[in-house]
Amino acid sequence: MKVLRLLLLCGVVLGSHAALAVEPGEMLADPGLEQRARVLSRELRCMVCQNQSIDDSAAPLAHDLRVLVRERLKAGDDDRQVLDFLVARYGEFVLLRPRFEWQTALLWLTPLIVLLVGGVAMAAASRRQRGRPAADTVLSAPEQARIADLLKSAGTEQP
Repeated sequence: MKVLRLLLLCGVVLGSHAALAVEPGEMLADPGLEQRARVLSRELRCMVCQNQSIDDSAAPLAHDLRVLVRERLKAGDDDRQVLDFLVARYGEFVLLRPRFEWQTALLWLTPLIVLLVGGVAMAAASRRQRGRPAADTVLSAPEQARIADLLKSAGTEQP
């Protein structure tokens, strides 16, 4: 019964996600402009939710930003001009994918730097491991005699 309730709750939550998107009153009559507006809305961060695009958010500020994007498109701005306007007004944080600039270079390059450092560390460890003799493969004479005694006492013969 609990599983059924959980599945029902998941269905309601996932089904309501589509209802949280762009409201019908916001949509533009021109399908081309509306498509551009939707693409831009997916690139802009909801300043309230912070981990959602304004296209997905039901927050009042996200609604205002969606309307603003559509107004700028109707006024004739291209996509870059709309994004530049919003960045000038709200800062770089409004973009879900920050632009690659000097201020954001560390943000973009950190994963690459971590991969390079990890690869160098793995290569160095592998090289060190290859240079060592395998000490555990060669048994000394007393160790071999001890193993032979243990095998005889266990009733098995040494090959």
